[in-house]
Amino acid sequence: MEKQDYDGPILEIDKLSISFFTRLREIPAVMDFSATIQPGEALGLVGESGCGKSTVALGVMQDLGVNGRIVGGSIKFKGEELNTMSPERLRDIRGSEIAMIYQEPMASLNPAMKIAKQLMEVPMIHEGVSEKEAYARALEVVKDVKLPDPERILKSYPHQLSGGQQQRIVIAMALMSKPSLLILDEPTTALDVTVEAAVVELVKDLGKKYGTSMLFISHNLGLVLETCDRICVMYSGEAVERGSIEDVFDEMQHPYTQALFRSIPLPGADKNARPLVAIPGNFPLPHERPDGCNFGPRCDYFEAGRCDSQVIDMTQVHGNDRHQTRCLRNTEIDWNSPITVGEQKQKAPVGDVVLKMDNLKKYYEVAANALFGGGEKKVVKANETLSFEARESETLAIVGESGCGKSTFAKVLMGLETATDGEILLDNGSIGSTPIENRDTKTVADIQMVFQNPFDTLNPSMTVGRQIIRALEIFKIGKNDTERRERMLKLLDLVKLPRAFADRMPRQLSGGQKQRVGIARAFAGDARIVVADEPVSALDVSVQAAVTDLLMEIQREHKTTLLFISHDLSIVRYLSDRVMVMYLGHVVELGSTDQVFAPPYHPYTEALLSAVPIADTSVQKKHIVLEGDIPSAMNPPTGCPFQTRCNWKSKVAGGLCEKEVPPVRMLAEGHQVKCHLSDVDLTGMEPVIKIAAE
Repeated sequence: MEKQDYDGPILEIDKLSISFFTRLREIPAVMDFSATIQPGEALGLVGESGCGKSTVALGVMQDLGVNGRIVGGSIKFKGEELNTMSPERLRDIRGSEIAMIYQEPMASLNPAMKIAKQLMEVPMIHEGVSEKEAYARALEVVKDVKLPDPERILKSYPHQLSGGQQQRIVIAMALMSKPSLLILDEPTTALDVTVEAAVVELVKDLGKKYGTSMLFISHNLGLVLETCDRICVMYSGEAVERGSIEDVFDEMQHPYTQALFRSIPLPGADKNARPLVAIPGNFPLPHERPDGCNFGPRCDYFEAGRCDSQVIDMTQVHGNDRHQTRCLRNTEIDWNSPITVGEQKQKAPVGDVVLKMDNLKKYYEVAANALFGGGEKKVVKANETLSFEARESETLAIVGESGCGKSTFAKVLMGLETATDGEILLDNGSIGSTPIENRDTKTVADIQMVFQNPFDTLNPSMTVGRQIIRALEIFKIGKNDTERRERMLKLLDLVKLPRAFADRMPRQLSGGQKQRVGIARAFAGDARIVVADEPVSALDVSVQAAVTDLLMEIQREHKTTLLFISHDLSIVRYLSDRVMVMYLGHVVELGSTDQVFAPPYHPYTEALLSAVPIADTSVQKKHIVLEGDIPSAMNPPTGCPFQTRCNWKSKVAGGLCEKEVPPVRMLAEGHQVKCHLSDVDLTGMEPVIKIAAE
C-alpha cells in the first residue's frame, strides 16, 4: 500500500478521555485532552509519572489492553478516526505509518534473533520488499543512527550491544518504514547523559531528514527544550498548559508549570541562598481527584469557592492564540514575582578529614570464557589508583558514565568488596581490606548507603517501622524496644514522614516516600558517611527536590559527609562542594564545584557538561557530541583511557595520548586533572555553559 501525501495535521486529538475499568469502578486516566501535531513538528508531552502521558500514547496506538477504553473524544491520524478503524487497517498503519519507541530498548528486541533479521522484517512484512532490498535498507538505517561497523552490528544479537546501541537499533527499527509519526516514550531515561545527548541529536536530525512528526514523552524539561517545537504539560490526567517552547518556558501561565520549574536546579542556583522548592502535598490518586482544579490542593494561588466550584476548561492566553492554560486565575497572578525564599540556611563549616583513600585499586579476575570457566583469565580494572579525602559536613560528588567504576568504589568503601591495593582510612584506621562481616558495629553504622532504586531495598513483607527498628537492633542502639520505637519515630520525623507510616507496608508508599524510608534507615546509627548512589534518579522532579533538600538538611544537622554518586550534573552542581569525575576507573578531574564547572576542563568533563539538557531558554551551550561508545574495562585502550573519544587529541604531539597514561597535574590549589594537554591549550578553553545577558 502506497502512502498518500497528506497536508493537514498528522495527528489531531480532540477532547480525548480514556478510562480503565476494574470490577469496582471506572478509573479515569485521561480527561478532556486535546493536541495537534503538524507535519514535521515535534510535540513534547511533559508531566510526572502517573499523569497519563503514556496512556495518551497507547491511545494513539490503540493498545489500551482489555481494561482500557476510549470513553470520549476522538483521535484522528491524517484525518482518519483511529478509534473506529478496522483491525486490518490498524495493522497496516501501526509500524509502517505510526511507530513507537519505548523506554526500555530490550522490550522491543527479540533476544534470540540477530539484529539484521529483526530490522528486515519490517519492510518485508509491511511493504513486501525482497530480502536483498530489505538488507540494503537495514544497512542504511544502521548507518543513519551512527552505529560503528554496521555489518558487524547486523550480525550481532541484542545482548552483544550496549544500552545506547540497543536504543539506536530500536530507533532504526522504527524508522525502517519511514513513518509519518514517531512516538517516543521516555526513550533516554535508561541511558548515560553523553549517550542521551547523541541519541537526542540523532532523533532531531532524522526527524528533519525523513520529515517525521514526533510525539516526545518525557519528564525531563531540558530534553523537551532541546528536541521539540511545542510543549504540552500534563497533570493528573489533564493537559494544564500548551504552547510553543518559548511561550511555556518564558511566559508560563499555569501554577503547576511554574512549580515544576522551581523544583529543578538551573545553572547558578545556590543551595543555601536559593533552595529548590518542592511541590507540597502528593499527587491525587485517579479516584480521589479534588473538585474543580486538580492541582488546587497543592497550588499557592488556590482560592476556595472559586477554584474548587466548577469544571475548569482550557482557555486561550490573552494575546496569543496558540498558548492555552487551564487556570481561572492566570490573568490575576504576577508570574514574574520573585520566589519567596524560605529561611536562609547556613551550611555547617567543613571539618576535619574523616575519610581518606590512598592509591586504591580494585581489579576483578574473570575467566575469558565465562560460561564454562575455561581459557586464560582476564583482569577487569574497575578502579585505578584512586586518591582523595572527604571531610566532615562535606558533599563530594562522584560523576561519570555507567561502567566508570563509581559503584565498585562504593562497594569497596562499604566492605561489600575488598581493595586489591591501596588503603581506605576511616579516622586514620585502615578499613579497605576488611570485609563487612569482619567490621565492628560502629564502622558498619558509620558508613551507610542510600541506593538508587527505593523499591529494591525495602522488605515488602515488613512494616516501615519494623524495618527501621531492625537497623537499630543491628547497630545495637537503644536499651529496649520502647527506646528503639521512640528513636524510630524520631527518624520518621527527621525524613519528614508522618509517624502513622510506621505501621504501613512498603507497597502503600510512593517512590519518594520509600526513598525517605531508605534514608531514615541509613541514618539509624547516626551514620557519619553516607554514600548516596543515584538516590534521586528514579524519582519525579518535584520529589527529587524534596529528597535532595532533605539530604542537605540532615547533613547540616548531623555534619554528615555525603558521597553523592550521580550522572546528573545539574543536581551535582547544586548539591556538592567538590566534584570527582571518573572515566574507566580513573579519576580524570577533581576539584571544588566551581573549579570543575569552569574552564580549564578535562576534555571528558567538557563533553559531560555539554551533554546535560538545561531547561532554560537563556542558556547557550557549546555543542560537543562524543563519537563511539565507552570502551570495556576488560579491554581498556592504551595510554589515556579517554583517548578513543577525545576531541582534543590532535593538539598533543607525537601520539603521546595513545602511548602513556597522563600524569596527575595540579592546575590550581585543590584542582587536579589527568591530561596531556599543554598549559596553553588548557588556559585557552572556553566555558561550555553561558547564560545570555538579560
